[in-house]
Amino acid sequence: MSHKVVVTGLGATTPIGGDVPTTWANALKGVSGIKKLEDSWVEEYQLPVYIAGRVAQDPLESGRLSKVEAKRQDPSGQLALVAAREAWADAGFSGENAEESEGVDPLRTAVSFGTGIGGVWTLLDAWDTLREKGPRRVLPMTVPMLMPNSCAAAVSMALNARAAAQTVVSACASSTEALDLGLELIRSGKADIVIAGGAEAAIHPMPLAAFAKMQALSSRNDDPQAASRPYDVNRDGFVMGEGAAALILESEEHAKARGAKIYAELAGTGVSADSYHITAPDPQALGATRALKEALEDGDIDPTTVVHVNAHATSTPVGDIPESLALHQTFGEHTKNIAVSATKSMTGHLLGGAGALEAILTVKAIEERKAPCTINLDQQDEQIDLDVVTDARELPSGEIVAMSNSFGFGGHNAVVAFRSYES
Repeated sequence: MSHKVVVTGLGATTPIGGDVPTTWANALKGVSGIKKLEDSWVEEYQLPVYIAGRVAQDPLESGRLSKVEAKRQDPSGQLALVAAREAWADAGFSGENAEESEGVDPLRTAVSFGTGIGGVWTLLDAWDTLREKGPRRVLPMTVPMLMPNSCAAAVSMALNARAAAQTVVSACASSTEALDLGLELIRSGKADIVIAGGAEAAIHPMPLAAFAKMQALSSRNDDPQAASRPYDVNRDGFVMGEGAAALILESEEHAKARGAKIYAELAGTGVSADSYHITAPDPQALGATRALKEALEDGDIDPTTVVHVNAHATSTPVGDIPESLALHQTFGEHTKNIAVSATKSMTGHLLGGAGALEAILTVKAIEERKAPCTINLDQQDEQIDLDVVTDARELPSGEIVAMSNSFGFGGHNAVVAFRSYES
């Protein structure tokens, strides 16, 4: 029996596109999704930072969710449903869910979804209601909507996935760890199909104020599209983004039996912990290096076949350098042959949803043999000795591997490695 796990469907809603084709096209063009926030609460709370990457397409206005569905979900759950349904449809199943699809067993279909913060809008709106109007006005759906597992639950119910509905909460590594969990669910024989991904919708005054207070956010309010500057000497912090992304993972046997299109193989994953600092990465990048090496070992990957990395690259002064160090400690001289893309420069940082989105961009890079852009890199930091892709670039033919890195507050490190697939 083969232990291969393959990717058969992709779905996303992001600051640079309402679906995967649009997001991918704009990632190749170098389109920024970062804008000034025009909400009244910016002035009301005198926020020091008021730029962010909102989703390009509202799920309700676009008709991708009904009014009833939207009302019963926190914004993060709304985005999760949109992405998961697109991925399911893209995978070519015969029905709208596992129950209705030929050859699909709902009891062997699982969900593995990540989030960094969960239903923060629901939580804080309910608190405002309680203080201003009393307990009788708090909505009865408040707890189901604010739970961090609400995204996984919503996707499970929408797609009739009954093998498991699991949630990973590991800050900005959440949805990459969700892919790791999805891989293990299939390898262990517990599932044939896993809808794996992540979602975040935390562009709210409180998180913005808190991130700004810790000096993690870029303060380029007057030039939002140039604010996210990974690897640039003038980088001054990340930019908040929102969105969701989902990948359909399947065992190779199951995918081939139904004649599915296969984008790539999810060849290996690596997860580690720094155990160093609650927010700062280990400056020696020991944990990140372990995660990279573990992903290579897990996938039985020859390091010289790695041609592309979608980097975590948040644009923080202290965060970008250790990732470069980790790549050098993992690949040595081969590092110079790896095309590195920092796509948060365009999308902003989707927190718990970032890893899944960047995994999709990595899969698309393999499929189309193109590495997406890094924008706003005017002067590369001398301490970051990487071949950074500033204009979309062709990738080699033949068997190749591309990787995606995610690192989160708390010292979470997660890496996924995708291999090109030949049937």
